[in-house]
Amino acid sequence: MTLISRIETFLVAPRWLFVRIETDSGIVGWGEASCEGRSETVRTAVEQLSELLIGNDALRIEDHWQVMTKGSFYRGGPILASAVSGLDQALWDIAGKHFNTPVHQLLGGHVRDRIRMYGWVGGDEPNEVADQISAQLEVGLTAVKMNASGRMSPIASVAELDGVVRRVAAAREVLGDHRDVAVDFHGRFSLANARRVAPLLEPYRPFFLEEPVVPENTHLLREFTSSTTTPVSTGERLYSRQEFLPALQAGIAVAQPDLSHAGGITEVRKIASLAEIYEVQLAPHCPLGPLALAACLQVGFATPNFLIQEQSIGIHYNQGAEVLDYVVDKSPLKFVDGHIERLTGPGLGIEIDEAVVRAADKRGHAWRGPVWRHPDGAYAEW
Repeated sequence: MTLISRIETFLVAPRWLFVRIETDSGIVGWGEASCEGRSETVRTAVEQLSELLIGNDALRIEDHWQVMTKGSFYRGGPILASAVSGLDQALWDIAGKHFNTPVHQLLGGHVRDRIRMYGWVGGDEPNEVADQISAQLEVGLTAVKMNASGRMSPIASVAELDGVVRRVAAAREVLGDHRDVAVDFHGRFSLANARRVAPLLEPYRPFFLEEPVVPENTHLLREFTSSTTTPVSTGERLYSRQEFLPALQAGIAVAQPDLSHAGGITEVRKIASLAEIYEVQLAPHCPLGPLALAACLQVGFATPNFLIQEQSIGIHYNQGAEVLDYVVDKSPLKFVDGHIERLTGPGLGIEIDEAVVRAADKRGHAWRGPVWRHPDGAYAEW
């Protein structure tokens, strides 16, 4: 047996939480339990879950996942699921290193040799959209995602609606017909606004429309999917197969679980299999660090219904550290013709610079998301 002997967490800039699991055989696995704005809380959850793991066989990944997620009366939610995610990724990293093979080989072997990547751009002003997209194209990407808007009125004005259309039109002009733009509603739209704007965007052929309603309103999704011919995506704030099922039944085209929020590699593989039954593609959410990205890629190489991968290399809101600052060798995560080629190293396929991570943890971070209000003082949806 390969026994778990030590579990540590590292709170590192810009807003990430790394998990390190050490075994008695000397193998070390890394994972990412980042939960933006709540990572300190997740850190405590990891410490509590560690009581269930230390002293046990690291290679019993499924059993550990079952115990961590179902071993207590209260379960689920972003905090617990994020903690489980980081630990689960680290256990898969250990398994790959133990067998000297990439995680995707343990998942059944690769079904593709490279994965198409996309980057995020802003979406606040048409001229900014054009400049930010051009920067993404310069690094070789062939697809981008943009915010449809900032905060929105519950019933949008003509100016607000026209602003959304102008921004997407500006994106299409830069991208042309052979590259793609996805439009993220980010849960900022009421159903009424989302249904009103979707037909206006159809001439610009968005790759998909993301999170048209907030996750607690998944019961409204079918009303939106039935109102547009554009593919609809959601899932970055859904944390299990059970939470994804109503979205799949509502007719989404793309499922977007986050491997640092939705139970790690173990659960996301099961979400992908469930999605395949509904002819839904997988495109994991990942505006996070290198470990979350590597975990997404490992799943992607072994998943037939995998569409595209989000990443945040060079993104403007990474303040204080960059995705590649924490890895020893950056070459496995380089873009080649808008793709990342199959990772061949053992485990997650990247090597973390432990000295840099420990130094970053001493500095820490206290990232918090914005709290928005309308001009009348009422709270505005994210």
